[in-house]
Amino acid sequence: MMYVCYPDSGYLRFTYEAADFSPAKAYDYIIIGGGTAGCPLAATLSESYSVLLLERGSSLNTSVLYESNIYQTLLAANDNDSPAQVFDTEDGLQSARARILGGGSMINFGFYSRADDYFYDNAGIEWDMGAVERAYEWVENSIVTRPARLNKFQTSLFNGLLESGVDPDNRFTFDHVQGTKVGGSTFNDSGVRHGAVELLNNANPENLDVLVHAMVDRVIFSTSDPLAAVGVAYHDANGKYHEVHVKTNGEVILSAGAIGSPQLLLLSGLGPTSYLSSLNIPVVRDHPFIGQFMADHQRTGVNILLPDAITDAGLRVVGITESGPYIESLSVPLNTPLTSFIPSVGSVSLFNSSVQIIAGKITRPISTGSLHLLSASNVTVSPSVRFNYYNHTEDVHQCWNAVEVIRKLLAAPTMEEYKFDGQSFKFIGLPLPEDSSDYETIASFCRDTLDTFWHMHGGCLPNKVVDSHLKVIGVDSLRVVDASTFFNSPGTNPQATTMMLGRYVGVKMLEERAIGIVSDV
Repeated sequence: MMYVCYPDSGYLRFTYEAADFSPAKAYDYIIIGGGTAGCPLAATLSESYSVLLLERGSSLNTSVLYESNIYQTLLAANDNDSPAQVFDTEDGLQSARARILGGGSMINFGFYSRADDYFYDNAGIEWDMGAVERAYEWVENSIVTRPARLNKFQTSLFNGLLESGVDPDNRFTFDHVQGTKVGGSTFNDSGVRHGAVELLNNANPENLDVLVHAMVDRVIFSTSDPLAAVGVAYHDANGKYHEVHVKTNGEVILSAGAIGSPQLLLLSGLGPTSYLSSLNIPVVRDHPFIGQFMADHQRTGVNILLPDAITDAGLRVVGITESGPYIESLSVPLNTPLTSFIPSVGSVSLFNSSVQIIAGKITRPISTGSLHLLSASNVTVSPSVRFNYYNHTEDVHQCWNAVEVIRKLLAAPTMEEYKFDGQSFKFIGLPLPEDSSDYETIASFCRDTLDTFWHMHGGCLPNKVVDSHLKVIGVDSLRVVDASTFFNSPGTNPQATTMMLGRYVGVKMLEERAIGIVSDV
C-alpha cells in the first residue's frame, strides 16, 4: 500500500498494513497497542532488540492533525475505522477510546503536564526518579511545545483563576504544582498535532515492524510449566489469522489501554475462574482482579455562550486548587453539535456563537467499577464498562469544591467582558446551583452535569494484576504498560505520564536485560 508522507512521519517507512505484510516468525518483543505508551515503548526497545508493534487502528488520518478539528474527530466516530471509537458506559455516559496509531494522543486536546507526587507515591510501581525525569525529557524534546502565547479565553482563564484565589502564579511549567499555570502541548503554536506516534521516529528502523489494522485476538501461552506468554494470534483487515511468537527471553507486552488490555487478558484466559468458566473461556490462570477497579474522572461545570465569536482553539491553562479539583476550559467552535459534549444541553444543540466549557475535574475519585466482556470470542466487540460515578459521597464533596471554585472564577473581574450587556452570563445547559450550602442540591447538579475527560484507567492494577515492574503476576514473559495499571489518573491530564511510562519501562528493560536480569525485571 502507498502511504502519503506528512511532516514528522518518517515512521511510515516501517509501518505496514497487516494484510500486506508477513512478519518474522519470532521477535524479541511483541507490543499489543500502538498508543500513547506503546509507541515510546516500541521505539525504546528497538534500540537493541527486534520489536513487532501491533495496532488495531489505522496509521494516519489527516483530520486528527489539526487542533481546529478536535471536535469533528469525536463527532465522526463510527463502528468501522474512525480514529475515535465511541461507546456507552453502563452508567449511561457516552465515552470514546482511540483507534489509530498514536492512540489517545492523536484524538485528545493535547495538554501536557507531568504527574503529581501523590501518583508516584501510591502507584505501586517501582520508580527511579532520575530515570523518570530523563524519560519525560525524552518525550518533551521530541514532540512537546512550550506555548509562545495564549489565545483570548485561555488568557482570561489564567487571569480569572488568579483573581479568584487559585494561586500562586506559576507561569509556564511542565510540573504539577498548586496554583495557576500554563502547561505544554502536543499541538505546536500553529495548531498542528505531534502525537506519541512521532516518538517512533526515534526507533531503530532495522529492528521495528509496525502493523496497522492488526487486531490481536489472544495471547498464546506455553503448554508446560512455568506458565509463560509465548506469542499472539491476530487477524488482519481481510479476516486472515496470523500467529507470531517471541524469542527466548522475549516478552509479550500489552499496551492496549484501559479498555483493551483487561479485555484481551480476559479473552486469553486470565481472569476470575468462575467468570471465565461461565463464558466457556478456557482458564489459563485464575486472576480475580483483571477488569476490576476501573475508574474515570468525572467532569462537572458550566457552559457559557460568549457575546462575541472566538475562533481560537486550544487548552493551555489549568488551575490546580488547594481544595482538590482541577479547573480547565475548552472552546467549542460555532455550530458544533453540543449534545455529545454537554449532556445537560437538552434539545438545543447548535449555536451561531462560541461556547466555552468551564470544567472541574474530580481528581481522586473513590468510586470504581468494572469491565465485562460482551463477547467471549470476538475482540472487536467492545466490552461493557461501569465506572460507578459519584457512588461515594467523597466524590460528591470534590464536585462541591469544584462548583465553588468555578463560582469564584465567574465572579472575577476578568470574566465581566463575557457577560451579555454587562449583566449576566448566558448558560448552555444548567447554571450553577443558587444554593451552595445544601448537599442534595449540589449532588443533583453534579449528577445532572456528569461528563468525562476521557481519562479512563484501572483494570490491571499493580499488586493485584501486575507487580511493581508491571509484569503480570504468575505469568512469565507477559507485561502490561499503559493506563490500565494506573490507580489514579496522573496529574491534570495523563498523556505526559503515559508516554513517560512507555519510555521509562523500555529503558529499564534494556538496562536489566543488559546485566542478565530477565525473569525478575
